[in-house]
Amino acid sequence: MLRIPSPINRYLIHPVEAAVALLVYSLFRILPLDWASALGGWLARAIGPWLPISERAVRNLSNAFPEKSPAEIRAIVRAMWDNLGRVAAEFPHLSEIDVYDPKGRVETSGGEYVDLLREDGAAGIFFSGHIANWEIVSLGATQRGVPLDRVYREANNRLVEWLYRHGRAGVEGALIPKGSAGARLLLKSLKEGKHLGMLVDQKMNDGIPVKFFGRDVMTAPALAELALRFDCPVVPARVVRLKGARFKLVIEPPLKLVRTGDHKADVVANMAQVNALIEKWVRDTPEQWLWLHNRWPD
Repeated sequence: MLRIPSPINRYLIHPVEAAVALLVYSLFRILPLDWASALGGWLARAIGPWLPISERAVRNLSNAFPEKSPAEIRAIVRAMWDNLGRVAAEFPHLSEIDVYDPKGRVETSGGEYVDLLREDGAAGIFFSGHIANWEIVSLGATQRGVPLDRVYREANNRLVEWLYRHGRAGVEGALIPKGSAGARLLLKSLKEGKHLGMLVDQKMNDGIPVKFFGRDVMTAPALAELALRFDCPVVPARVVRLKGARFKLVIEPPLKLVRTGDHKADVVANMAQVNALIEKWVRDTPEQWLWLHNRWPD
């Protein structure tokens, strides 16, 4: 594949990408949240299923749900695109969402588990997956007094990266990019007694094999490694899209971590717990998970 020289990326491709991203971001920002969400869902439903990458979602779903018909699989893929478009359109409005407003757009359960982590004076970890609008998990923590240092994939385009950070400004805590430098920052955060937010449903090429929908998938072990090393609670949290831009945030009790003294086996056992829980969430609302990940490579 032909590599585009860095100067062309920096001075031509990246500015064009940033201009398009800013235009789309601004359009969704000036619309009311419900209108923006509906427009984003409509656009993604109309375009997404025709993109080549959509075939990966079809293949993943067919492997995960062999009992479903091709028509059912295609319907889930179309609904997945709807959810993804809504997530993008809701992104500029994150700071407007009050998770704990009883008359607001988010139903919440399990807030007491956030309180426990806030009040125990120790480090802790929240984890979730790319389900519904996953950004609301971080809002749910920070709006209850628990800033989150979040692990994320940094954009190659520095101008687009600025938009990402601007959209997430309503969440307190640091954004920690993946990679060796990020790993050091993760350790620093937990040593200082802070709290982490992690999305743990993506493939990691140099991870460990752990079952997910009946097949071994390469899984990042960092969550279990950190929890065992710092003896800190691990709290699962999921978001369910109810209708349009309305949601349910479910914060579950901390996992009962496996600690047998065999570190390697304990890491695998604990990540198996995590994968099993994410699989349950995905089975509950398959149309709300991001099936575009290369989770089950051939």
